[in-house]
Amino acid sequence: MAIAMPIQQDIRRYDRQGMPHARIARELGVDRGTVAKYARQEDCSPQPKRDRRFGRKTDAYAALIDQMLEADRMMPRKQRHTARRIFDRLVAEHGFDGSYSVVRHNVKEWRETNRESSDGYLRLEWDPGVMQVDFGVALADVAGVERTVHFLVATLPYSNMRYAVAMPGENAECLCSGLSMVFERMGGVPSVLVMDNATSAGHRDRDGEVTLTHVFASFASHHRMEVRFCNPYSGNEKGNGRTRSVF
Repeated sequence: MAIAMPIQQDIRRYDRQGMPHARIARELGVDRGTVAKYARQEDCSPQPKRDRRFGRKTDAYAALIDQMLEADRMMPRKQRHTARRIFDRLVAEHGFDGSYSVVRHNVKEWRETNRESSDGYLRLEWDPGVMQVDFGVALADVAGVERTVHFLVATLPYSNMRYAVAMPGENAECLCSGLSMVFERMGGVPSVLVMDNATSAGHRDRDGEVTLTHVFASFASHHRMEVRFCNPYSGNEKGNGRTRSVF
């Protein structure tokens, strides 16, 4: 850590006067190594600030991270790297031993710096075996009483098939129960679930990364499904599920 400029100047002044380094250290309250460092320093210009986008642990991997993120520009949004995926690749393919939080911070800053200015949208294309899931609400007459009913809407965009199941709420347990009913009805399980939001399935942090609840993570693992999430700020990604939940 650099010391204050006045102390640096005192060190050099006392050194020019021939004062022993041990005495300079005592007089100024610094260690002898600090005295030796600044006594022999010739260039006193302030050092430029370090590029904070990459910490020490990722300096050697900056180009690799840039390459992954640049390549993502040519990929569909849902197939782009998350910070977690970049971290996993750095560890598995390049022996990276830094922390995930450092990589996540670097990815966030890169995306802010290289944010695409275009607001144009591409037509959504869906593959077979992909199911989009969303919750909606409606008023219903239940035993003569008007109540708010939650319903899970599951659509298969490729075939335009859709299912709706009334549920008592929108938590992870209701999500798993509703999906189980849908799977039984359709006689199969999708390979990919695309969630409209993370509320029922997990928690989305400030960087957009989603951590699944234990209940839903176990459910998805049991059925061997990949889980993806729509970008919360991109309405064009919400597709069939949101359309059907507002009928």
